[in-house]
Amino acid sequence: MGIGSLRDLAGDWELSADVPGGEDVRGHVVFEAMGDLLVQRTTVPIPDVPDSFCVVVTADDGSYLQHYFDSRGVARLYAMTFDGRRWTLERTTPDFSPLLFCQRFVGMISEDGMTIDGQWQQSTDGREWEQDFGLTYRRIAVA
Repeated sequence: MGIGSLRDLAGDWELSADVPGGEDVRGHVVFEAMGDLLVQRTTVPIPDVPDSFCVVVTADDGSYLQHYFDSRGVARLYAMTFDGRRWTLERTTPDFSPLLFCQRFVGMISEDGMTIDGQWQQSTDGREWEQDFGLTYRRIAVA
């Protein structure tokens, strides 16, 4: 077991987000492979957008789990899939934090591996989803 093709994400990325009420929101993301873990650090120099730290682990059954922590003190667990092109994160049950709404991220990685186009979605019931905000990652450097 291990993080396998997730290692392809390792490196520096520029993040752009279309958050409601924000214009030209930019940030920096670093993905780092650390043994059988993938660590993601995200910084956004805007007070309303939290900085975050994520650790992806592989379960015994081969599935991924992302542990998410941010500068607001929020801690969450996301079920994760990654097939080399499609990346999903989903939270539909309470964990360290109460479940006020369900969340899902769906991202597609470009064929050349230089861009990830994605969006965070939210749902009240985990069945009907609507876009919360979009994200685009552009690779700056490979690790």
